[in-house]
Amino acid sequence: MLSLCYLLPWLVLPAGLSSQDLGEPIRVEVEAVNVFVTVTDSKGRFVTDLTRDRFVVYEDGVPQTIKNFSHELDRPLRIALLLDTSSSVKLKLGFEQDAAVNFLRGVMRYNDQALVAEFDRGVTIVNDFTGSPAVLSDQIRQMRAGGGTALWDALYLLARDKMTARNARKTIILLSDGEDLHSKYSWEEAREMLQASEVTVYAIGTSRFGASSSKEGEENLKRIAEETGGTAFFPYSAERLEEAFDLINTELRSQYTLTYEPKNKQPDGRFRRIEVRIIDGKGLKVRHRRGYMIPDF
Repeated sequence: MLSLCYLLPWLVLPAGLSSQDLGEPIRVEVEAVNVFVTVTDSKGRFVTDLTRDRFVVYEDGVPQTIKNFSHELDRPLRIALLLDTSSSVKLKLGFEQDAAVNFLRGVMRYNDQALVAEFDRGVTIVNDFTGSPAVLSDQIRQMRAGGGTALWDALYLLARDKMTARNARKTIILLSDGEDLHSKYSWEEAREMLQASEVTVYAIGTSRFGASSSKEGEENLKRIAEETGGTAFFPYSAERLEEAFDLINTELRSQYTLTYEPKNKQPDGRFRRIEVRIIDGKGLKVRHRRGYMIPDF
């Protein structure tokens, strides 16, 4: 068991109480690392019939022992639907709302929870976690666009404050043009928080709906998804937007979970790279988060 001693960065303290009031740091027992894995074949179809003995996990090149293995069909989803409502997406918000509503109604099952958040210069929880897609849909329909863009802040704060539940697949569905103009947090800080919270981000770019696309914005969305084990979509029509949501829905019901206890138990503050391979997996593509970091304080 990996025993670390640090103050969780997402810890919510009672009003009027600071971290200094806590005295000794909180002791956190990190028992294992969870890796959510998507496998596709050469035609992009999801492969869902692999057994535990086909998977090998490496951390910084060192083979790890898989302690638990499961196929992610029934584990509850914890979804944060994050919509960019800055002025740059104003003309696209209508069909984004339609697709988001249809996605929630299609993906949510009885034990799933979802929230809706929006961001422009700041980030707002429009509706907190609920199991009711109808409630979320009503809130989505009322959203309006306008203001600046603080993408990294939105991802950082969502991961820190809302994506800390255990025993759930934590996913952020991001609809944005990928541009960031006003964030206080950096990309690196947002990435570290997403990785610490074990969040997978699926990014849907909106810039191709207009007359021109933002290369920088699309690159931002690609690296957010790649670093967290998700994927990025760049639809150019309302129909393609619906298809992107359908693919995400299917993928969330097709993943594997691999759990291992790291052989390196030193909390050294270094980024630890994760690699998952498939034995005799020629032609198969494996996607998962790239790694994680254990704080050294």
